[in-house]
Amino acid sequence: MKKKWGTSKFVAAALLALTMVVTACGNNGEKANEGASGKETRDITIKIGYQKYGTINILKADGALDKRLSEERNIKIEWIEFPGGPQLLEALNVGSLDLGHTGEAPPIFAQAAGAPLVYLAHEPASPQSEGIIVPKDSPIKSVADLKGKTVVLNKGSNVHYLLVKQLEKAGVDYKDVDVKFLPPADARAAFEKGSVDAWVIWDPFLAAAQTATGGTILADGKDVVSNHEFYLATRTFAEKYPDIVDILLEEADKIDAWSKDHPQELAEKLSPQLGIDVESLLLAAGRRNYGVQPIDEELIKAQQAIADTFFNLELIPEKLDINDAILK
Repeated sequence: MKKKWGTSKFVAAALLALTMVVTACGNNGEKANEGASGKETRDITIKIGYQKYGTINILKADGALDKRLSEERNIKIEWIEFPGGPQLLEALNVGSLDLGHTGEAPPIFAQAAGAPLVYLAHEPASPQSEGIIVPKDSPIKSVADLKGKTVVLNKGSNVHYLLVKQLEKAGVDYKDVDVKFLPPADARAAFEKGSVDAWVIWDPFLAAAQTATGGTILADGKDVVSNHEFYLATRTFAEKYPDIVDILLEEADKIDAWSKDHPQELAEKLSPQLGIDVESLLLAAGRRNYGVQPIDEELIKAQQAIADTFFNLELIPEKLDINDAILK
């Protein structure tokens, strides 16, 4: 049955769950102001932030969303790539984006920084799509062995939360690990040089590191974290242009269904664009789950637990209420 991402009660739920960041920029005509009136939005340019891999990246590569918005609404998309979710949401916070997608942790840090974001929808949990990787032949054999060691990750990303929870499970205090913050490209260089003991990273970077370096996954998110992917938007955009949000989520759901059934074709399509080999992308595809889903109370509670964890570790300055980032 076809999902309806309409401006009805369901959209309010969907706007709760999807981590897509869309910022209303570049109005090209008076009709751009008609979105919330119930009329079809036309003649504007929207800015969508994306990361390497993930549904939004696949949407960009496929071109279906560009084609539909152009033909049906004369709407243009400006696609902007970011190395990670925190950087993407920082751009959303300063008004440089309308829509985007990130994992679980970045929206927490962004909300703590005052970003005017709202959750739109989410994708199923993919706990094995992120992990702690150590170099080939590393003497580190367990998460407990990370005590006193240097671990690198992208600050405020999903893997930040993964490290916190894995250390907690292993009985290691977060403060007993020397955590360094670097974006994926710089972290990969540090990992290959041997200047760090472990790297906490997500796919497809995780898969690429495995394939290229022979590194070993010390632990992934299974039974520890969910690793959801969210679609997000600025509150202003989501409330003013629900029709565009509808289309975005519909097309995301379609491309997810195709991606799930065509991993080889997907890997071959993305490989030249991402600069990552097909073998690594196939490995990543096999660890990911697909499908756009609305936010529910259980997911809100899960996000609240992440926020509370970061507050208790003094990684965010104040206690948050996730419901403040939910469309009513």
